[in-house]
Amino acid sequence: MSRVCNRVITVLMSEDKSVQPYRVLARKYRPQNFDDLIGQEPMVQTLSNAFKTGRIAQAYMLTGVRGVGKTTTARILARALNYKKEGVDQPTIDLAEEGEHCRAIVEGRHMDIIEMDAASNTGIDDMRDLIESAQYRPATARYKVYIIDEVHMLSKSAFNGLLKTLEEPPEHVKFIFATTEIRKVPVTVLSRCQRFDLRRIEAGTLTDHLGSICEQENVKAETDALAMVARAADGSVRDALSMLDQAIAHGLGDSAEANAKGITSDTMRDMLGLSDRARIVDLFEFIMKGDIASSLSELKSQYDTGAEPELVLTDLADFIHLVTRLKYVPDTANDGSLTEIEKTRGKEFSDQLSVRILGRAWQLLLKGLGEVSTSERPLAAAEMVLVRMAHASSLPTPDELLKEMQSGNETRTSPLATPATSSAAPGADATVSANATSNTSQSTQQPTQQPTMSSETGSSNILAMKQPEPVPQIEETPIEAPTNFKTLNTFDELIFLVEDKRDLALKTMVKRHVRLVSFIDGRMEMNLVENAPRDFLATLGKRLEEWTGKRWMLSISSEQGQPTLAEQEASENEARMDDAKADPAVEAIMSQFPGARIIDIRVREEETLPPAPEEKDEDALGEFFE
Repeated sequence: MSRVCNRVITVLMSEDKSVQPYRVLARKYRPQNFDDLIGQEPMVQTLSNAFKTGRIAQAYMLTGVRGVGKTTTARILARALNYKKEGVDQPTIDLAEEGEHCRAIVEGRHMDIIEMDAASNTGIDDMRDLIESAQYRPATARYKVYIIDEVHMLSKSAFNGLLKTLEEPPEHVKFIFATTEIRKVPVTVLSRCQRFDLRRIEAGTLTDHLGSICEQENVKAETDALAMVARAADGSVRDALSMLDQAIAHGLGDSAEANAKGITSDTMRDMLGLSDRARIVDLFEFIMKGDIASSLSELKSQYDTGAEPELVLTDLADFIHLVTRLKYVPDTANDGSLTEIEKTRGKEFSDQLSVRILGRAWQLLLKGLGEVSTSERPLAAAEMVLVRMAHASSLPTPDELLKEMQSGNETRTSPLATPATSSAAPGADATVSANATSNTSQSTQQPTQQPTMSSETGSSNILAMKQPEPVPQIEETPIEAPTNFKTLNTFDELIFLVEDKRDLALKTMVKRHVRLVSFIDGRMEMNLVENAPRDFLATLGKRLEEWTGKRWMLSISSEQGQPTLAEQEASENEARMDDAKADPAVEAIMSQFPGARIIDIRVREEETLPPAPEEKDEDALGEFFE
């Protein structure tokens, strides 16, 4: 029985040797020398000059986001430090030919190249072992190189134990650190290292790199599909190769038709849950025209095909950013990761739309993305974001409103709207306009309206016009102000009003966050503390309008202003504490009870005593009794 088992095992082992295990693309196409590194030209140039002049540092710090090549660069650097072949026995970055130690270093099995994972070896004991072993010379290589990955994971004591050796290491020792969290590394360690920040790989460069790998793998891939992978990787080569590996397995199959098509844009959209870039551009056009119905229909259609609402809004934000860049940097159209539709139509939108409109859409999207990511109904939240954007597209910017006020123009259309779309768009007429008439004589009789800052709109500063009351024709009758208006002459009266309305939350915010600069009825200028709520001004303005019957102009000043009411109360309480401690009676009590402290001081109001009886003259009393 044992002989049979041994034969079976022998046969299985022989079959395993004939079958080469699959290596993922991220390992198969890992750079072997500095020429294979992409997007890191400044670092390569610095190391090249340092090696040529013999100015080789004792320690290097490599930092960057995940997947840009920190560990790979560390191995290449260790190979360059120990490069040796026939005729060459010195450090060099020319690694075209494989040297004596290169294969073992690349495969991670060289005895003089010690790789450590700081996440698993975080303590001072691990550093003691490293320091002790560093005293011994390398066995075969020129330098003993210590590669410590994720070095920010070391403990404070481990860093302190490494400092002395790192500052004055033996001549045969070199340190190479890699980390994604450079801020967590102590400055005492950073000051002893040469730091290299590995850059994110640009989308165009990464797209070309993926295309060359597909050629070597004999896989057909559309350029747009590779551009999707490059954008989704966000500058990480490893992430891009992992997604490409998945795309090859997802797109290719047993059928000859699937293999002939290769990796297509539809394949990548299905795999990553992305939306079609052309449809994103169409969605942007619907929004800018104020066509809410078409916008919602397009979003629902993309959602039905598998696109996530959050990713749709993210792609929409990317396109707004692209249009804004094209407005100022036309060379952006040369980016290899952009589709032809994005280039041509993006340029058209950049010529038609102003920066104010693009900026407003960007701000609405940023806020909307947060709402969609936290909502239990992301599709409904995304639809509401599009409704707000489409409605805001027809709102005028402050300068446009001032021009329309001067010209008396009431017409309001979205920036890209045609006459048909502007009339059909629901909400396109929901704008802020001045009350102008076509009759010249009547318009001259109307008083000129000045723009006021509305506090209803929250964080948006939109100029709002109040409709003027019709002017009575009888001159003898004076115009009486509305009786529901309430006048507040001082800031204290405002506080009393809030207390009278029993709005405790607003009262607390006013006392803690408002540093008053100036105050008149209908207008308040203030300086808010740093932790003030974002919607504080909107809430305060809305409440004041409800309670006083008129709009208030609330503005933020750069002046310091008076201390907040809470700060004033704290200062007064502290002064009372000091007065109480200085009182002889309190001082005597405190000395008799060690450890006693004053918790609170309450001032007792003096009771009103009845008037003393008047003293009557004795003579008068005598006369009275007589």
